[in-house]
Amino acid sequence: MAWASTASYVTYTIGAIVCAICAVWVATKGDTSRNDRTPAIVALALTANWCFAAASFEPGRAIVELTEIARNFAWLFVLFRHFANDGRDETLRIVRPALIALCFVEALQLVLLLIAHRYAVTPQLVSLTFETATMFRVLVAVGALVLVHNLYVGAAAASRQLLRWNAAALAGLWAFDLNYYTIAYILGSVPVELSALRGLAAGIVAIPFALGFARAASGLEFRPSRAVAFRFLSLLVIGAYLMLMLGLTRWLDMLTGDLARLVQVGVVIAAGALALIWLPSAQLRGWLRVTAVKHLFKHRYDYRNEWIRFTNTIGRTGFDETSLPERAIKALADITDSPSGMLFLTDDDGALELAADWRWREDEMPPPTLPSALAGLLEQKELIVDFDEVRAGVDHYGECDLIPDWLRDDQTAWAAVPLLHFDRLVGLAILARPLVTRKLDWEDFDLLTVVSRQLASYLAEQAGQAALIEASRFDEFNRRMAFVMHDIKNLSSQMSLLLRNAEKHADKPEFRADMLVTLRNSADKLNTLLARLGRYGTKDKGALSPFDLASTARRVVDRLSAIHSVSLLRSESALVLGDEEGLEQALVHLVQNAIDASGTESSVVLEVYTDGVSGKLHVIDHGRGMSATFLRNGLFKPFVSSKEGGFGIGAFEARETIRGMGGRLDAESREGIGSRFTVTLPLQATKHLVGQAPDKPKYEDA
Repeated sequence: MAWASTASYVTYTIGAIVCAICAVWVATKGDTSRNDRTPAIVALALTANWCFAAASFEPGRAIVELTEIARNFAWLFVLFRHFANDGRDETLRIVRPALIALCFVEALQLVLLLIAHRYAVTPQLVSLTFETATMFRVLVAVGALVLVHNLYVGAAAASRQLLRWNAAALAGLWAFDLNYYTIAYILGSVPVELSALRGLAAGIVAIPFALGFARAASGLEFRPSRAVAFRFLSLLVIGAYLMLMLGLTRWLDMLTGDLARLVQVGVVIAAGALALIWLPSAQLRGWLRVTAVKHLFKHRYDYRNEWIRFTNTIGRTGFDETSLPERAIKALADITDSPSGMLFLTDDDGALELAADWRWREDEMPPPTLPSALAGLLEQKELIVDFDEVRAGVDHYGECDLIPDWLRDDQTAWAAVPLLHFDRLVGLAILARPLVTRKLDWEDFDLLTVVSRQLASYLAEQAGQAALIEASRFDEFNRRMAFVMHDIKNLSSQMSLLLRNAEKHADKPEFRADMLVTLRNSADKLNTLLARLGRYGTKDKGALSPFDLASTARRVVDRLSAIHSVSLLRSESALVLGDEEGLEQALVHLVQNAIDASGTESSVVLEVYTDGVSGKLHVIDHGRGMSATFLRNGLFKPFVSSKEGGFGIGAFEARETIRGMGGRLDAESREGIGSRFTVTLPLQATKHLVGQAPDKPKYEDA
């Protein structure tokens, strides 16, 4: 075949050039202290000579066979000198007889060559001579491979560093010959395709062999990147798939009739479906990645690439980018190939509050907080929780009893990574199980610990910066309020003076009466406003007194029902401790917000009841609602408002007022559905039972 002749000429020519260059390089640049250097130069030169002869003459010519025999003798002697270089030519006496036997078998090729060219006059003799020569070459290749194995395995650690490149090249040389002559023996003739590649294979083998003689050969290592290894493994899988399809096609060629046609169409459809569904799947890619890392690399992680990716994820900026907590959980999840994750940050009470999620399913979102006892344990031990161990009952520091049931039962949850900054817990990251399930090991723990500390520093820095900005805004707000209070105080003084003058000089009794009522009411309102502004920001718990939560809610409903439909749907008497005036002001703000968010036909509903420990008050609307992001990060932040022109201080002030009474304000909302604010205040009886109530107030029980 013309293409085979052309390919053989090209590949053997390339092999001759490469082998010659390698021989010259070893002679001029090779390590002169090695006693196997000269045999290596001779072997490379004879290999180049064989490639030159194979490129110049047709296959089977005597000169090509003779140069190949000379090449093989040279490589066997090189193998022996490698044993001598390691000092084992004297101690391992079995090596010398084995090599002599291999050389004898190779020398028989001269006899077979003579018989083939002079005495093989019949096809039977030609076939017998070819099979015998091929079998002898197979025996030599097998024996040489066994010796190469013994050479490397039996070498000392220092010698292995020196011999690894040479041993790999020799193994490649005889492994190719073994496959080449085995196929030739089975087929009964030389395989044309493999014959065309022999020269190229010789050139490829010569390169690492020559590198083994470099003075720094012991420090040379082949370190493919993980991307290259993964792609190579992917190509192997695709190649195996194509070979399987090819084998099925050849097998189907033996079928005939309608059955053959039906089976062929079915196989094509099945193969196409398999290729479209299985090969592009994320789970297959994950399996290939895990397999490549497990078997080809010393460490699971490429730390340089992981750190670059982590830095790029955290440092992304732009108008359409996510918040820092979301980027933080994504950066941590990318390391373990987790498809999703959640981030909990510590709140003012030390509990862990949900702050962000990345690709966690909306219908599987957990409760908004984790217990403070769990946060304390994770802060003290810096423990990375393996949820599979928790489910199996493995308990290291008592964390099993502190893990909430919803987190234990959620099979998606895989690991919990605490984020510590200066030994203080900043947050907790929950990572989802990777597509390819595996067990956490020491390398995961070490890398996650380092990365979590870095993330904690970023989050703590952001929180500190936000606190500084908030303090600056409060300082500006306080300065403005000081001016407002000064102006109101002046106005109050002026109105009081006017009132006193009117009492003295007014002529008409009717005018005087109306003027007195108007001015007195205005002065009372201004003084009340001054008193409230003067108390702003204080938490005088000594002023707490018992009052009925239902009565306060009823007054707020009566006050605002004139401007919108506001109703008290449920009203149970709840005697709580707190500041009734401050709570009423907070409720007015919450109800007004609910009115603003609702349509004209939508009613705002209040409910008051007790759970035996606390008094509960719900403010419910069916308005436009709030997003989960705003609910977590913006609702109770000062100077952040969802309303056009809003100042953003009301919700924060309401929560702080209720907190000052020992209660709490919680919010739930869904966009397009509505919102529900829940005020929780301790009952008076509960305060007395736990011994936390103030001095008994001077009032008569009903």
